[in-house]
Amino acid sequence: MVKRVVVTGASSGIGEATARRFASQGWKVVGIARRADRLAALAAETGADVITADLTRADDLERVRDELAALGPIHALVNNAGGAFDMATVEEGDPADWRAMFEINVIAVQQMIQKLLPLLRDGARESGVADILTITSIAGHNVYERGAGYNAAKFAAHALMAVLRLELAGEPIRVLEVAPGMVRTEEFSLVRFKGDESKADAVYENVAAPLVAEDIAEAIVHAIELPGHVNLDLVTIKPVAQAAPHKVIRGELSPKS
Repeated sequence: MVKRVVVTGASSGIGEATARRFASQGWKVVGIARRADRLAALAAETGADVITADLTRADDLERVRDELAALGPIHALVNNAGGAFDMATVEEGDPADWRAMFEINVIAVQQMIQKLLPLLRDGARESGVADILTITSIAGHNVYERGAGYNAAKFAAHALMAVLRLELAGEPIRVLEVAPGMVRTEEFSLVRFKGDESKADAVYENVAAPLVAEDIAEAIVHAIELPGHVNLDLVTIKPVAQAAPHKVIRGELSPKS
């Protein structure tokens, strides 16, 4: 039996890498994102089905549900769409940035789960297990200065998954959370710093081997392809150079003499 996975935010970064890895493993992939041109390239190169949608819009969410229902059961949902939109203090934070972070990191995740649970239950009946995996962040477990808006949104996403795990207990549906640390992708820091390339590049400057999107994709696919009775509740992934959100070693890593 070929399983179907839905990956949100599939047009770039971790989402794109995850969609490609699932496809290479023989899954039927449905990639969802806002940018139709990037999704078209993903479809052409991997054979994935794609849906262009903004998951913060109610009408798009309804359409996504209907289009997915027409395809059949879903065996895994990867909630990857998200982002950080500021690096401001609490005192200086823009409410519009905070609302945007909650909309995509929390409310869109809740809405995707709500609308797709019937299809995931169909998948569980068909294969014995279904999976809901959400990408959060170490920012959802450890706070840092100028991170309050993103911290709050990712702490909320972490809580959402923990509550969902309790609420779905008794069903063969695994609830998984992957919380990455520093991952160098083409857009995350650039978006956070509102297009300022120098500030975005400075985040990774002289850091020995920050993670890349493919590292996280490998962990996601591994977690979902484990035997159905094994649930990786929380996977935290950081580069060796990062001990905490606020402690990143720059320069060569070497044993003490």
